[in-house]
Amino acid sequence: MTVPPSSPGASHTTTPARLPAAIWMLGFVSLLMDVSSELIHSLLPVFLVTSLGAGPFIVGLIEGAAEATALIVKIFSGALSDYWGKRKPLAMLGYGLGALSKPLFALAAGPGMVLAARLIDRVGKGIRGAPRDALVADIAPPEARGAAFGLRQALDTVGAFCGPLLAMGLMLAWQNDFRAVFWVAIIPGFLSVALLLFGVKEPAHAPAGPATNPLRRDSLRRLPRAYWWVVTVGALFALARFSEAFLVLRALDAGLAVAYAPLVLIAMNVVYSLAAYPFGKLADRLNHAHLLAAGLAILILADLALATGAGWLGLGTGIVLWGLHMGMTQGLLATMVAHTAPAPLRGTAFGFFNLVSGIAMLFASAVAGLLWERAGAAWTFFAGALLAAVALAIVLQRRRSTG
Repeated sequence: MTVPPSSPGASHTTTPARLPAAIWMLGFVSLLMDVSSELIHSLLPVFLVTSLGAGPFIVGLIEGAAEATALIVKIFSGALSDYWGKRKPLAMLGYGLGALSKPLFALAAGPGMVLAARLIDRVGKGIRGAPRDALVADIAPPEARGAAFGLRQALDTVGAFCGPLLAMGLMLAWQNDFRAVFWVAIIPGFLSVALLLFGVKEPAHAPAGPATNPLRRDSLRRLPRAYWWVVTVGALFALARFSEAFLVLRALDAGLAVAYAPLVLIAMNVVYSLAAYPFGKLADRLNHAHLLAAGLAILILADLALATGAGWLGLGTGIVLWGLHMGMTQGLLATMVAHTAPAPLRGTAFGFFNLVSGIAMLFASAVAGLLWERAGAAWTFFAGALLAAVALAIVLQRRRSTG
């Protein structure tokens, strides 16, 4: 994959652009919602297994269905934001649904209600995701989009490790009372909605012409081949990287006490947060294919460490490498979507990207759960390493074929 010399992904030095305050506000909105969500999600696999009697396959199915739902819904919210010409109202609706879903986890009496709560929560995530990402691309200067996506992702991930850290402290203080911890998650969820409402102003959009359906065939033809290549790469990543719930189960398998289960996501997300912004800035200067290849190589090493590592050293190495690969690649993929999609179709472009990734994530998480039950934990991570190696070979071949 070649990068035009004038694009932000090329290897050249540019003067760093200052990020607008709204980018920071969107980052803190994401931080608060992630604190709310991860207070619950860091404990949810353990809650399902120890309190509700679910097995690894059920955990994988719930996680895969929930995440896939969020990603699939993004296509419709993204297209609607393009048609309407407004991003913030849809983002508000999505964050509001996320906040309203939190009490259902505390009230859940079985896996079915947990699934319902996860689906409502993830529908909210799906509604807000593509419009929010398109809003970031709209607000950020083109030469600093990598840094903007990296910053938002970094702040989002700060919440992703603060939530599990708070969950662990509350579990220890409240003698493993899952439901009491789940009730606390309501507070940062509603604070997130309030900050978006009062702290972010959407820029005015000059209409490019009469509103048209972005999902029509003639509209989709305006998305270039470079964009569809990014969609393909995103699907390959999703196939190779199943739900982080399996990292928590791997730690429990190694003997980690239930109260300390959130440590897994804390460690992973600390690394993720520290890596996201620096690698986002690199995406404004370096060739994207090189960064993608490096991220896949790190994912292979993470899977191998989790599959073969003996004791806590191997587990810890795998978790750290997993977080590093996330920080290297997630903001990068969003930046690539923003660079390759026409501005009037950005919401739709993010939606399609996440639709394909969502289908791949559902498949990967379900297969991971089946492998775990039938062949053991190690083979789940060996399979992930194999898929990541296939994706790496495809990226390298594409890079060689396009010079």
